[in-house]
Amino acid sequence: MKNLLITGLALLFSLMSYSQNTWTLKHDKDGIKIYTKTIENSDYKGIKVKCSLPATLTQFTAVIMDVNTAGEWLYATKSSTLLKQVSPAEVYYYSEVSLPWPLNNRDFICHLHASQDPHTRVVTIDGPVVPDYMPAKNGIVRVTQSSGKWIITPNGGNVDIEYTLEANPGGNLPAWLVNLFVTKGPMESFKKLKEQVNKPQYKKIQYSFMKN
Repeated sequence: MKNLLITGLALLFSLMSYSQNTWTLKHDKDGIKIYTKTIENSDYKGIKVKCSLPATLTQFTAVIMDVNTAGEWLYATKSSTLLKQVSPAEVYYYSEVSLPWPLNNRDFICHLHASQDPHTRVVTIDGPVVPDYMPAKNGIVRVTQSSGKWIITPNGGNVDIEYTLEANPGGNLPAWLVNLFVTKGPMESFKKLKEQVNKPQYKKIQYSFMKN
């Protein structure tokens, strides 16, 4: 009986752990799939977005690394400004996100770093925040916990995109309210991203660290 109880508890904890780390499809429209999952030790949902676009690896990477134009496609972005260009594959940038009154806007400093697997040609762009890179601004809540990642896989004349984000918006935003709209921002962003990637300035860009 004791062994049976222990086995049952072990199975229960295993299922709980599995459910916390399993992505659930929440939205599937226009070729854009959005998933969410429960994040351990957080009240906020993690998100994952998957889609396929007719573009090259360098073309899509150029859009993500062109941080000054993020406001053209990234949902609710009030401003996005390059702070430091370490190399073509590494940048620091500042961004302010607009929230409706009476909520305070959020801002963050992000460190983007792109790399490519020489064998698979898969490109990974990591984007953790570095909250202490510059002083906080009055009236704006600084995001101190956020980590995003782009995985860009070549697929014939297309690229398969997988984007994941785990973030805490900080301040007094109720988690239940944030989670209600967790798919809206990604859906709107990826719709515009499909248009952004086809702009002429990104089609001729080449990177020394990357092969298409």
